Amino acid sequence: MARIAQIVSTARYLPERMVTNAELTARFTALGIPTVIDKFAASTGINQRYYAPDDWVTSDLALPAAREAIKRAGRKPEDVDLIIVGTDSPDYITPDTSVVLQHKLGAKNAGTFDVGCACASFPACIAIASGLIAANPGLKTVLVVGVYMMHRLSDPNDPICFLYGDGAGAAVLEGGTMQGFVGAAFKADGSYASYWGIFAGGTFEPASVEAVKAGRTQVRLVTPYPAEVNHDGWPELFKRLAAENGFTADDVDQLILTQVRKPSIAIVAERCGVPLEKCHTIMEKYGYTGSACIAMALDDAIELGKIKRGDLVVMIGSGVGYNMAASAIRMTL
Repeated sequence: MARIAQIVSTARYLPERMVTNAELTARFTALGIPTVIDKFAASTGINQRYYAPDDWVTSDLALPAAREAIKRAGRKPEDVDLIIVGTDSPDYITPDTSVVLQHKLGAKNAGTFDVGCACASFPACIAIASGLIAANPGLKTVLVVGVYMMHRLSDPNDPICFLYGDGAGAAVLEGGTMQGFVGAAFKADGSYASYWGIFAGGTFEPASVEAVKAGRTQVRLVTPYPAEVNHDGWPELFKRLAAENGFTADDVDQLILTQVRKPSIAIVAERCGVPLEKCHTIMEKYGYTGSACIAMALDDAIELGKIKRGDLVVMIGSGVGYNMAASAIRMTL
């Protein structure tokens, strides 16, 4: 009998320190650009974000969400067979953040790997975990974590730091015979790779004193992405996913999109044919949490009763590069 991956638990973690738009406005007023934060707020719907303690790294941020997801699944760390971490703000270039998390978690029996699909990582991780579960009878419990600490890699005097909030979301997947994972779809366009990123520190330009002084080891928005990238790309993935997996917009109970701009979510909801009230958002209270945002929104919606057992949930993420990933899953929580 076929094994179908099912999400058996979710969790999220938000650090304690809130950074309001007013705090950022004071900083940038002192730098001579007093209106920049208000403009970002008006275009995104973001009111605040949260920062992890200064002595934390990305794996520390992932740890509380991972622990809680495992606890809610009724499992122990040693029960986990595989850990998949999606992030583009890792502890190190190498080794993977997932292996560091494995040690901190005490998941001594788990294999690990990272998925570097930028802010589209969580839907990609769900698809990968689901495929591995379906193909490997011995793989019983898989922990997926989306985590983001990009603010640590940004310039605090660069206004785009408005976007970067810290957070983590996690899910535990296991195999079963009930409905669960439905399908996935992917899209990318590497011609945008130079638009936004951290361009020194890898093989293109190894880290150097000159690169650090010039700020090239920090995240930079070089060229803004056209709005059409998401406004056209997300509906394209949604419609492809629906057509390939035999569902319609009317069948979808919740559509969770990358939490970067509330106006974009409204536009895309209409183009997908999904009512806006079925598109849960968290950026207004958590800020933009990148690789973690879809996982965090999923857990938040479950906690609020917006997602229930049997609901069909579609998750579509986009990240720099650009990468896009979509996953559809029938909830069995």
